[in-house]
Amino acid sequence: MTHSISSQDITGVILAGGRANRMGGVDKGLQNFNGMSLALHTLMRLGPQVSDVMINANRNLSAYESFGASVWPDASADFAGPLSGFLVGLERCETPYLLTVPCDTPRFPLDLANRLAVALEANEAEIAMAAGYETDAQGNRTIRTQPVFCLLRCELLESLVKFTHSGGRKIDAWTAQHKTIVVNFDQPTDDLYAFANVNTVQELVNLEALPFA
Repeated sequence: MTHSISSQDITGVILAGGRANRMGGVDKGLQNFNGMSLALHTLMRLGPQVSDVMINANRNLSAYESFGASVWPDASADFAGPLSGFLVGLERCETPYLLTVPCDTPRFPLDLANRLAVALEANEAEIAMAAGYETDAQGNRTIRTQPVFCLLRCELLESLVKFTHSGGRKIDAWTAQHKTIVVNFDQPTDDLYAFANVNTVQELVNLEALPFA
């Protein structure tokens, strides 16, 4: 009989270590969204889904620490992208699984961890990756993978160390080396904007103006 993955088996890591160049270089995780910083909003949404949450940040560490979560910067100072946050999480994780979530997607599903865990276990996969709706400039919606939303088996640490040390930066290139199951969040009750992320101030304003699911 296979072991069922529970929330207590999963640690969450919030990815807030980027440069936010398209937002003028501000610390994106500390930008206001509906009266609360994006990172804190993410923490409150993620916390009930997992056993513990850590934050990967490279600036304003004391501000992030004030949220009550442990805060860990990248091992290197070159802002190497989301995989650096994956690596930080896997190095610090004390549970069998790690769930990665970015700080700039404040409407991500409240059942994200559970649905990824069910798919990971059912398919005996190493990685479960979310896929959700994206809307283009013409208003057309398509389902696309969301590589920064991954449930990982923590024994993948050695693989990721090798990949990043060899210069690898792209999440898809690394996950392609492992058995990865894509989980579509496309049910009628799923939020069409669950995976809408903010890269500019205008995108933040636009998302904030939408009725919240």
